Amino acid sequence: MKMKPIDLSGSQAENLNFQEYYSLTPLDITPKAPQYGLPLRTDDISNLEDFSRKVPLGSRALKLLKDNGFVVIENPFNPQEEHLTRPYKTLKDREVPIFITSDSLLHLYHIQFDETLRQIEEREFFERLWDISKDLLDDSIAKHEAATGDLKEAARRNASYFAVALSLLAPREDQLPKNALERQDPDPAIAYFTEEELQKYTFNLPNFVKDVVKHELGLIEKHEGFFTSPLFLYKEDYSQYVPRGHYTRSEKLKNYFRTLTWYGRMTMLLKGYDEPRSGESPVDRPASSGLISSYDAEIQTIGASLIASRLASSQNLREDWDRIYAVTSFYVGLADNLGPYEYLDALNSVFSGRFDPNGLTEENIGKLKAKLAEYEPPRIYGGTGKRTLFPPFTPEEANEILDETKGFRLMGQRFIPDSYLFSNLVSPYVGMYSGENCAETFTCEFTAGGPARVFPRGLDAMALLGSRRAKEILKELGDTEYEGRDEEGNRIAYETQFENLKKEFDSFTESDWQKNLYWSWLYALKALLKEFKDGCPTFMKQEAWQDKELTTSLASWTELRHDTVLYAKQSYTAVLGAAPVPATRARGYVEPVPEFYNRLLALTRMTSEGLSKMDILDMAAKYRLNSLERILEKLIILSRKELENEELTQEDYEFIKDFGDQLDAVIADVDEKAKKVAIIADVHTDPNTSSVLEEAVGYVELIIVAYKVPGCRILLGAGPVMSYYEFKQLMKDRLTDEQWRELLASNPPGRPEWISNFAE
Repeated sequence: MKMKPIDLSGSQAENLNFQEYYSLTPLDITPKAPQYGLPLRTDDISNLEDFSRKVPLGSRALKLLKDNGFVVIENPFNPQEEHLTRPYKTLKDREVPIFITSDSLLHLYHIQFDETLRQIEEREFFERLWDISKDLLDDSIAKHEAATGDLKEAARRNASYFAVALSLLAPREDQLPKNALERQDPDPAIAYFTEEELQKYTFNLPNFVKDVVKHELGLIEKHEGFFTSPLFLYKEDYSQYVPRGHYTRSEKLKNYFRTLTWYGRMTMLLKGYDEPRSGESPVDRPASSGLISSYDAEIQTIGASLIASRLASSQNLREDWDRIYAVTSFYVGLADNLGPYEYLDALNSVFSGRFDPNGLTEENIGKLKAKLAEYEPPRIYGGTGKRTLFPPFTPEEANEILDETKGFRLMGQRFIPDSYLFSNLVSPYVGMYSGENCAETFTCEFTAGGPARVFPRGLDAMALLGSRRAKEILKELGDTEYEGRDEEGNRIAYETQFENLKKEFDSFTESDWQKNLYWSWLYALKALLKEFKDGCPTFMKQEAWQDKELTTSLASWTELRHDTVLYAKQSYTAVLGAAPVPATRARGYVEPVPEFYNRLLALTRMTSEGLSKMDILDMAAKYRLNSLERILEKLIILSRKELENEELTQEDYEFIKDFGDQLDAVIADVDEKAKKVAIIADVHTDPNTSSVLEEAVGYVELIIVAYKVPGCRILLGAGPVMSYYEFKQLMKDRLTDEQWRELLASNPPGRPEWISNFAE
């Protein structure tokens, strides 16, 4: 029996343009904040005696305070504090002047971002993903029964592909509550499936796919790293299937995570090596030869075409796919691989709008591949195939790896700028290690091909976002000492690669930074990473303040990567082979960064307007975002007054004093787990060492700041700030938030080197 032709008309992808939701109001502020000399004399601090009784300062902390005008200390009220709003209330109760920090606003936005995404995933996307998978499985089974030859084989593999997805998504008996206590506990952190859901989300596993599905599920369950996929025939990193981020908070989210990871990572490849040996996975072949045989690449291309054409023939299926893709694109961005609409465009071109599966002849498949070859390859290497490079290591060879991973992903992981720059700031793009002590250099590890830059650092991202101090620290620590030669013998080095990337980043327009919430969040951080010069408060003009703002930005970026761990495409390194004033008169202060508050306000409005237009926000979420808008509007006004040396009103001071209560009111209905600041995200994988780069936020600390107010008094205020960690972890043991909190409490890793410049 032959399969019926499919009408491809009306299957155009919608134009995803999110810039319309972003509107940034220009600010015109001439800073002229009152200054003081450094080092500070203790006699010049009006409330030092009273402050020190309430917030003890050790000798080192006091020295840093005098030298820099501020210091960060361990929270004396609760060294293991995980809620960023609580210190505000504690300080208020003790009548300590409050310093409102950018950290608290960034954390508050993170909560809104993470919670709105989590809610739509549980409330809507799980169901839609089930419907998509079930429809495509049924369609694949029907095509398998109707077809012969290569079409039948492609349909068989598609049926296996969707059967794996449904098996990962479907509830299991052990995901039901085990007793009455678990059934009654409302805490989403231990939310289970119901008996009704267990019955609802079921499907029949076809006999002809059982063996391969069982094998794939076994590898996913073990999640031990790279193994050859029995279905796709190239190596896959199964350690990526460990639910992380907010996806550990319910059984439904865990299953959703595994399934979307499967759809986001597994690629139906376009290219194969010449020998037509079905089922063979190449080992140590030249990069340009492909990951699978030409025969298997042809079967995978046919399979992708069948999937894309099914979306064209079913409006409901297409609407479900569009809904998930459009909303998640608003949060994170567009896929870094080809998807259904690119394949539909190619099918339209080859078959003139009416696709006949029986017409997938060798000639037409060649035309189809030629059309798909016109699209750009992925820009981020996501580990597909665990490719090995051999000396001489060149950027050109690494780029060939990107080209051979080109193909179809049903819901591909998204392009993000930090992963892009990470993948371009490791060997071979920067050459090999040229320093004297690889073992003591964070980014360097010994590989079979020699010492290489196999890990990027968060500092790389911050430097390209505009932090001069991040680049200086990288150089001081030896993390820039890499060089080599390209295919033409030209010198390559970290410095030249960094400058090339910097030119690219500096060329981005405001519109580029407003393309989605992920990019706009980074744009807000850029306002903290600039240098604060004439007219700004004295403490902000110090190099130590640049280090503090760098740490805040890194912690916030960590929250961003944590929230988007499922969708953001993680970068990989290729394997490198061998070859006294009374307390009642002491007034609070706002960290005077109005441009940061302004960008965060624009981002918050973009979030609210965009998600409202998409019919995602419930009343509670709308209230939280509207409340954050009002707070940011007020902070712009207050920081403007401070920078222009205008006295704040009693109402302004009351706002600062009650800031903790206002933050608590905004997030009152949010689950306690979501409020915790101690979170973790793995952001880069190095197969050479079988390790990942972990970025983490630790316990809440206190910043003590000396600020001068109209009337020439120098006062001390305090506020909460986030702490930041960066370390390596075995890829088979990628950490969840819960595991990180256990490690943080028992045996935390060391803090970054530059922290000592401003923290005791």
